Amino acid sequence: MTYTRAIGIGCGKIIDLIVHALALSRIHPNVLTFIGLAINIYAAFLFAGGRFRAAALVVIGAGLFDMVDGRVARHTNRVTRFGGFFDSVLDRYSDLALLMGLLVYYASINRFFYIVLTAIVMTGSVMVSYTRARAENTIPKCKVGFLERPERIVLIILGALFDRMAPALWVLAILSNVTVIHRMIYTWQETRRLEEAQLRPAGVTPSALAAPKSGHPA
Repeated sequence: MTYTRAIGIGCGKIIDLIVHALALSRIHPNVLTFIGLAINIYAAFLFAGGRFRAAALVVIGAGLFDMVDGRVARHTNRVTRFGGFFDSVLDRYSDLALLMGLLVYYASINRFFYIVLTAIVMTGSVMVSYTRARAENTIPKCKVGFLERPERIVLIILGALFDRMAPALWVLAILSNVTVIHRMIYTWQETRRLEEAQLRPAGVTPSALAAPKSGHPA
């Protein structure tokens, strides 16, 4: 057994114990989701004050609640449609709170360029989630693209822990918007495929649609 696998198994057992304890406490999964948001808001205040390493540790703590709320819901048979919706909405608030903290920090030290860069990251972060939600009203799934929420949070944590927030923001700004473009292209391809599949049973093919009409108008 490799060290990484051993660490993974050990962490999994710890999380299982936490989930079991929370399930026994009868705490509602939505309360855990809200606590995660509250912790991220505290991390945002730390970011705003320039205490990046402390903020990163707090974000890691908030991530624990993000990992266990769904598991607690399944363990206690409290999985609901609203729970998934509530979790997604509060995740967006958590993401934006952290970036808002960075905006406040860069404004306090008069770094206008990084204010704009953080704003671009905020836009990309929201649009990555929005494009998936909007696409899945039309097509079954749209999970393409690299930079989903876990990757964004990891980049923020690494940037804060190692004092490399500027490079982390550049990566977030570029890859989040690349992910949006990827999802737009994928959705366009899938909607075309679905539309063509709907036409075929009626005897209409894409080539037939493109073929010129013969004869003269009446």
